[in-house]
Amino acid sequence: MTDRSSLRTMAFGLVGFLFLVELTSGILQGYYVPLASKIAAHLGVNAADYNWTEAAQLLLSALVVPVLAKLGDMFGHKRILLVSTAVTALASWGMVASNGFAGYLVAFALQGFYVVWLPLEVALIFDRGRRTGSGASTTRRAAGLLVVALEAGAIIGALVGSRVFAATSGDFPVTLAVPAICVTLVFFAILLGVPESTPIPGRTLDSGGFILLTLALLFVTGGLTFLRLDGLGSWRVWVPIIIGLLIFVPFARHERRHPDPAIDLRMLAQPTMWPVQLTAGLFGISVLGAQIPLSTFAAADPATAGYGLGLDSTLISYIIGGYLVSMIIGALLFPLLARRASPRIALIVAAFLVAGGYLLFVVSHDQVWQVVLNMVIAGMGSGALVAALPSAAAAAAPLGQSGIATGLTNTTKTIGGAFASAVFGVILHVGLTSTSSTTGAGLAAYIAVWAICGVGALVAAVLLFLVPKLAFSDEAVDITAAAVGATERPPA
Repeated sequence: MTDRSSLRTMAFGLVGFLFLVELTSGILQGYYVPLASKIAAHLGVNAADYNWTEAAQLLLSALVVPVLAKLGDMFGHKRILLVSTAVTALASWGMVASNGFAGYLVAFALQGFYVVWLPLEVALIFDRGRRTGSGASTTRRAAGLLVVALEAGAIIGALVGSRVFAATSGDFPVTLAVPAICVTLVFFAILLGVPESTPIPGRTLDSGGFILLTLALLFVTGGLTFLRLDGLGSWRVWVPIIIGLLIFVPFARHERRHPDPAIDLRMLAQPTMWPVQLTAGLFGISVLGAQIPLSTFAAADPATAGYGLGLDSTLISYIIGGYLVSMIIGALLFPLLARRASPRIALIVAAFLVAGGYLLFVVSHDQVWQVVLNMVIAGMGSGALVAALPSAAAAAAPLGQSGIATGLTNTTKTIGGAFASAVFGVILHVGLTSTSSTTGAGLAAYIAVWAICGVGALVAAVLLFLVPKLAFSDEAVDITAAAVGATERPPA
């Protein structure tokens, strides 16, 4: 009993250090947003060109997360967490030193290595919690706290960035040095305070599988990027997407033959796994794709456009802040609901909250309080899902595959977000430039965006009903680990 208590204490000590990591991750996500126009002007580019920084970072993150997550399973999650943090720190300092847009673009893209932090952290916590017989429940509680750190960091970053810029009279190197210092410090926090996980020996790297997977993701996400730029009619959209989808055919054949595949397709086919991964992709539509449309709708002047709230940037930032706070509340409530009902029920409730919040926008969007209410409802569900999906994937994964399972939730969410961002851009462009009825077409475009977000979350909620009732519990994890240990341990 003493040993188990000691292990639980170590697990929560680990969460304390990882809390700092996610706080820094949030700072990176929030710090540059209010400075975007100023950075673009400093680099001598327009807003459209500056958007390539976000597109490049999303593309790179979709490519590197599966590889780094798998390497974490093979060689230790702390080791790969340190590598990804070192790359992020170097890239952050590269942004400080960059004098032109090309260098800044490359550095900003490489900074995207931080997206693998949360999957690796969840795998570390799950590995530590598994030894106490409470891996699933410990991970759920810890993931909620990590999401609190993530969203709090985003709020801090958004508030601090513009203030540092103003306090330094527009000194860009000093302003950009702040997040670089944070990442550098957190590297040493990981090095000194985070224990290593226990990888299964005798693993092999499926380099062929990862090459095929990278090519497939590169073509698909590249095509989605051109969809946002060129619209539905361009060959640059559909040719890369079709090529990428076709590459998945030899990838699947290769993975079925490999003794230790890059992605275990049998694992993905489990009834506890595929609904989670598909939910992550559908969730990405709203959590990554809907924020800019919501911001532009809130800024639209109803006197001239016939819709919108006519808010200035300060008031919009308050609404966004309320959304982030509601995500924190959702992340904290998720483990409580999972304990009182079940993890499966908690996931379903979270997906319904996201669906309800966005579908409410379809019929209720004329007043500020209506928009705030809708965003709070969607935000609570979103915060719960951000915490729940990686922890559920870890609980459903076979022994030695928790890293890649949690990493895939991030990759599918990113692909869903990239798809939504591109499609929403086309919908809004067509609606807002329509010559027939600007007011009607513009509002209809926004309603279409909200409807897609709501229906996507609704489909996810329905799919989660297909998950076995006792999935993601500590008992289910113990049974899975025992079965895998007896029959499916990777060859030595």
